[in-house]
Amino acid sequence: MALIIAGERSGVGKTTVTLALLSYLSKCNYKIQSFKVGPDYIDPMFHQRVTGRPCRNLDPVLTCEDYVKECFYRHCQGVDYALIEGVMGLFDGASGKDDFASTAHVARLLDVPVLLVLDCSRLSRSVAAIAYGYQSLDPRITIAGVVLNRVGSSRHLELLKDALEPLHIPVLGELQRQDNITIPDRHLGLIPTAEITQLDALINRLADLGQSCFNWEHLDSELKVSRLQVVREAWPIGQGFSELKVNRLELNSELNVGRLEVVRVRAAEAFGHATRTALPKAWPIGQGSLDNLQPNNLQPVTSNNLQPVTSTNLQPNNPQPVTSTNLQPVTSTNQQPALIRIAIACDRAFSFYYQDNLDSLEQLGAELVYWSPLTDTTLPADVKGMYFGGGFPEVFAEQLAENTSARESVRIAIESGMPTYAECGGLMYLGEQITDFDGKSWSMVGVLPTVTVMGKSLTLGYRQATALVDGPLLPAGATVWGHEFHRSHLTVMPSNPLFELRGYHQRKVGVEGWQVYQLHASYVHLHWGSCLRVPLRFLERCQQFTFEGMTS
Repeated sequence: MALIIAGERSGVGKTTVTLALLSYLSKCNYKIQSFKVGPDYIDPMFHQRVTGRPCRNLDPVLTCEDYVKECFYRHCQGVDYALIEGVMGLFDGASGKDDFASTAHVARLLDVPVLLVLDCSRLSRSVAAIAYGYQSLDPRITIAGVVLNRVGSSRHLELLKDALEPLHIPVLGELQRQDNITIPDRHLGLIPTAEITQLDALINRLADLGQSCFNWEHLDSELKVSRLQVVREAWPIGQGFSELKVNRLELNSELNVGRLEVVRVRAAEAFGHATRTALPKAWPIGQGSLDNLQPNNLQPVTSNNLQPVTSTNLQPNNPQPVTSTNLQPVTSTNQQPALIRIAIACDRAFSFYYQDNLDSLEQLGAELVYWSPLTDTTLPADVKGMYFGGGFPEVFAEQLAENTSARESVRIAIESGMPTYAECGGLMYLGEQITDFDGKSWSMVGVLPTVTVMGKSLTLGYRQATALVDGPLLPAGATVWGHEFHRSHLTVMPSNPLFELRGYHQRKVGVEGWQVYQLHASYVHLHWGSCLRVPLRFLERCQQFTFEGMTS
């Protein structure tokens, strides 16, 4: 079964319905792959906690339409059920002019039917007008049925069903108002799973809902079809983005070359035809620095010889092709090329990561070493780069501040030239202080001369980010799509900002972000799914790094 859970608007219970279905299917020991439309980080945490498999984001703005399709089909292989949680209302996308990046857009891309969740708490017969409108607005969308949520009584349910009967829309779920199922939230949405103490009990209650409140016979008979297989035949797994999933050991054994060089060639082949429908063209394949960088011949980067990459040595218009005849080995024929160890900050303060980003690092030759800025006293040994995702450092600012040895370890590494990627919460951690919602200030790493101040104002939206300076992830002039979502601001802005930002409709938002040493720090979250040059460039810089004060 493949199904997309949509709402008639935000807050109608999409996540509750999705988790109820996932929890019941998981209790039945089915293999389930979940997805989330849009850039959200927290809902996927709940999906993964229930299913035991990483949830995948489907966002055609942050990636592209082709990548959304390939990601979905690839991760559906070998599973019994695939469930997609939508975003906002069914037709709500990045713009009011069309539904690009909406749940409806993704449903059309994947040819997946929609289960529409309706909040019935304050209506009865009017539910028919809502259902009819959603059923009629776009005939390309298949409404498989509706879920009536927050039903007040048996009489209320009878009125709702009577109103819907002339529309011939199946009622596939009926949920009473649930006072005992509440997922706590705060200023950026739901509280992450790692902070919820009674999560197992909550999942058990959701599984009971999933079993008792849905018409599974109808769901199976209507939706358990070869829909995915039909589409897969038109999109073979051997084409497109999944070319990246090559056997690195086999290739290195056959060609006796460095890990990054092999995967660079295959990645360029695989991602060369990626398209971004209806959006301004982002950093095109074959341009920028990666086609000309030869990591096996570069001198190690140290704090004494850091030099910015400039247009004079990039030569993007005349790249030299990399082939098996001109690749140079970096190891003996009997030795596997060493993995590039990357420290991933991962704890209750830093938990916002797209699984596809982590996967791409590993596929390109990284060994991900997880550590906690909250509890570990120093960086992991032998790392050559750092990755700080977003999260809630403001909530755990006191504990972060108390861990002075970890902060000092990070500061020394960055000032010594260790390539570092920090987004949103990671950016906040690397400043001098965080001032929390209570007005208390807590010392942070201090590598950036600015203070983060929490506030009520929400900064939210897709961003087209153009790099203004060369950095460890992007060359100057490269453009990528990202997303901002935070309730804080910086007291001091950089004199040489990292990005010029524009909104979805190209309206200038401003400049932001820091690029110092080999640090990329920005409020903008990036998904690398269809822009593999970003992690490639980062790992190349990491491969070059040496620091005499650390084991490397």
